[in-house]
Amino acid sequence: MFIGGLSWQTAPEGLREYFSKFGDITEVMVMKDPTTRRSRGFGFVTFADPSSVDKVLANGPHELDGKKIDPKIAFPKRAHPKLLSN
Repeated sequence: MFIGGLSWQTAPEGLREYFSKFGDITEVMVMKDPTTRRSRGFGFVTFADPSSVDKVLANGPHELDGKKIDPKIAFPKRAHPKLLSN
């Protein structure tokens, strides 16, 4: 899942702790600016069971670290098919 609206202080551990009540989590990421290392205000949570996503969406609104957060379904990036030339 894409998680938007994160506080600058939200750490991956806090994200995992909050969302673990909806199901087993396989991966948590808080995206950071490569230069400043500060949070960019969004992250991702991957659940072991896709039905956990439905639980998150059905149980909003969500608040973490004093901010309303915005979880949405995220789709994996797919490689663009190469154009074939003859």
